Amino acid sequence: MKIVELQALHVKIPLKRPIRHASHRRTETDNVVVRCVLDDGTVGYGEGVPRDYVTGETVDSAFALLAGANLKSRLEPSPDPVTAANSIERLTLSANDERGIAGNAAQCAVELAFLDACGRLGGWPLSRLTELLAPECHRRSVRVRYSGVITSAKGWKLRLAALVQGLYGFAQLKIKVGIVGQDDVKRLRLVRGWVGQRIDLRIDANEAWKPSEAATRIRQLEPFGITCVEQPLAHEDASALAELRKQVSTPIMLDESLCGPTDAERAIRDKLCDVFNFSFDRTFFAMLNQRPCMFTNPVFRKQTE
Repeated sequence: MKIVELQALHVKIPLKRPIRHASHRRTETDNVVVRCVLDDGTVGYGEGVPRDYVTGETVDSAFALLAGANLKSRLEPSPDPVTAANSIERLTLSANDERGIAGNAAQCAVELAFLDACGRLGGWPLSRLTELLAPECHRRSVRVRYSGVITSAKGWKLRLAALVQGLYGFAQLKIKVGIVGQDDVKRLRLVRGWVGQRIDLRIDANEAWKPSEAATRIRQLEPFGITCVEQPLAHEDASALAELRKQVSTPIMLDESLCGPTDAERAIRDKLCDVFNFSFDRTFFAMLNQRPCMFTNPVFRKQTE
């Protein structure tokens, strides 16, 4: 069994409304989609989402990494999930950055496309891999829990957003804070008043604060029952998180400073946080069955190895 084609596509999808937080504003999402074709005609798809303001990756850098990787000769498709997983585990796409994260999006897209193709070949879902390779992490559930999020809404839009989250029945709600021109204390007070005490509130600063101000900002918001504060400092200031943890009672979560094993090892070694956040971008597998009409006005740019 061999790979006969690997195709990378740039899929640009406009968002229905802008997404704004302290470190970025997005009106569209740029995705790298990889299409993996096996010699029996089986096709798998995978997606990676470069975020230059998080890992420094762009669509162009992901394309360049994929084009120079000679992937077809390095991967051995198999209908057996363990064999397929071992094959992809040996693949490393590195741009030689010290954090080891500049190839994340490209690697993610290739891994998912390859495993999707192998899974279709062998008749097993990707969820099977967790059960086989990490049984201690595998847990079946009949329900999937989602949390709500409020980004930059204010005024009546903030009230409406809080009301809607409560009506949907969310048990957890994340509020974006640290946005220039907004009063976080006023926003948290309003949200807590509208959702009541039953909803778990956490905040996400998206690297907004300086080390000298972060403790004060967090303590101002602790009376509203927040259970976690995500990425209060820029990654460049991550070393200050150890001292910040001593100054506040709210657990500190890493996101932008947790993009690979090197980041995780440093966080544990230097006691930089209490919680890890593993983020998954949700554009899902694009191009299923080669139907670009799944998207609203997408823009495609292709590259084929």
